[in-house]
Amino acid sequence: MKASGSLLLIPTVISEQTEKEVIPIGVIEKLKSIHYFFAEDIRTARRYLSSLKIYESIDALKFSVLNKDTHNQELEEMFAPIFDGEDIGILSESGCPGIADPGALAVSYAHQNKISVVPLTGPSSILLALMASGLNGQQFAFQGYLPIDSKECVHKIKLLEKESTIKNQTQIFIETPYRNNQVLKNLVGSLSPKTKLCIAFNLTGKSEFIKTQQVMEWKKNLPLLEKEPSVFLFLSND
Repeated sequence: MKASGSLLLIPTVISEQTEKEVIPIGVIEKLKSIHYFFAEDIRTARRYLSSLKIYESIDALKFSVLNKDTHNQELEEMFAPIFDGEDIGILSESGCPGIADPGALAVSYAHQNKISVVPLTGPSSILLALMASGLNGQQFAFQGYLPIDSKECVHKIKLLEKESTIKNQTQIFIETPYRNNQVLKNLVGSLSPKTKLCIAFNLTGKSEFIKTQQVMEWKKNLPLLEKEPSVFLFLSND
């Protein structure tokens, strides 16, 4: 059976209460006609859609949980509305679906089943951080999360610094907010003094902080990062 609906990738806010500043009007207009959604956390998704004030009742919307444990058999059932002509929207927990996000599972399924995929414009902390870092935007790699174990983390940082040097490549990481300071400590303690390190903290939020300087400079005055989303980037030219 041929799909007559589409899978829309819906951007969400990175920082709370920034809907008016970061979500394009075109996205909001598209949302008005969508009543089926995939989300990692339904409570977060409902709160986000409610903040946009475009639905008479959030209770009338249909949500399916999409996370890293979702299997293809479940996706087949979840995609049923698309074959009835309905569009389905994927909502990320933060920023754009499919980037460091389980939405990629549904997108892959859509391509396998010849379902139209429509990405909509919105904030991505990874790209915003790269844009504002001043580091190499021609060669870069998103590395996701660093290992939790400190020894493994330090080993990984050193390996990626070598790769950054060889390829002139910006390395990009995200982290769970409560581990911000530990990761920053590992980065500053492991990287070469002249490696450039960028901290992009609480992007688009009221306490947004973006700064790039050499590791030797960071060591003189290391910031204490609150429990807000952060992106870390570094580039080694040694």
